[in-house]
Amino acid sequence: MPLLLAIESSCDETAASVCRDGKILSNIIASQKVHEAYGGVVPELASRAHMQHIVPVVDQALQVAGVTAKELDAIAFTQAPGLIGALFVGAQFARSMALALNIPLIAVHHMQAHVMANLIETPAPEFPFLCLTVSGGHTQIVLCHSPQHLEVIGETIDDAAGEAFDKTAKIIGLPYPGGPLIDKYGRSGNPRRFRFPEPQIPGLDFSFSGLKTAILYFIQENTKNDPGFVESNLADICASVQERIVSILMNKLKKASLETGIREVCLAGGVSANSALRNTLSETGKQMGWNTYYPAPEYCTDNAAMIALTAYYKYLAQQFSPLDTVPTARANW
Repeated sequence: MPLLLAIESSCDETAASVCRDGKILSNIIASQKVHEAYGGVVPELASRAHMQHIVPVVDQALQVAGVTAKELDAIAFTQAPGLIGALFVGAQFARSMALALNIPLIAVHHMQAHVMANLIETPAPEFPFLCLTVSGGHTQIVLCHSPQHLEVIGETIDDAAGEAFDKTAKIIGLPYPGGPLIDKYGRSGNPRRFRFPEPQIPGLDFSFSGLKTAILYFIQENTKNDPGFVESNLADICASVQERIVSILMNKLKKASLETGIREVCLAGGVSANSALRNTLSETGKQMGWNTYYPAPEYCTDNAAMIALTAYYKYLAQQFSPLDTVPTARANW
């Protein structure tokens, strides 16, 4: 029954989690409000905030789990991808703690951990399953053969879906972070009021750069004739943009299911908390005969519980990392 401590510091959340035998005992997250004034994450400020938060966050994770550092069997951390300065804070802390306690170190890929978040709670998908991973920086379809064998079979060729949400929010004047606000306002809007183009990308890959440009031109053209256009049509704009982004994602996911024959299908990543995406997955699942899953909201955004669970399977497979392992901003699977 391995007892693991996991640390996540890839962007602007400092998080720590304790996991015993695959069960999450604690999941502590310290958010960074400092970035709101800048309309996005400032890497240097994120690194400084991680240094301030990491000791109290780890301490609280151990306390909530009711364990001490001396009981730990291994330390896990996010190695990639992410902001390099932020990653270094978590990596250095984990390496130092593992060295001091003379226990193994486990490096975890952040995007693989998002996928594995679907296994934290029950019911959970059975292998093999498909996972649509959607975040601010990534959009991928992952074929999950086993905990150690995850294969990316489709991904964005330019921008991520989460970036399309955030860029749209900025265009229409919503504060950062804008993605959740589009979800909020879109719930009361007409998703078919305005029609936006769907990129015709072959295979299972995605593209969102053209959609972002189309939305920008649409807003510029309409506000030129009516300065109050966005304010008077906010709910419908949000609902229509959201409907198109979700339809792009679902159409590729349906294609992936038909090509692979897999009907165990789930979501992951920060954008998987979007209510329209979740509802559409459930509806599409009923039409396609899928078993559908998505993590609880606290496991969709960046968190250490997903790092801990991924590390648990790595521990079982004895996939340890040397103490001189360094983080990288970008990394293939």
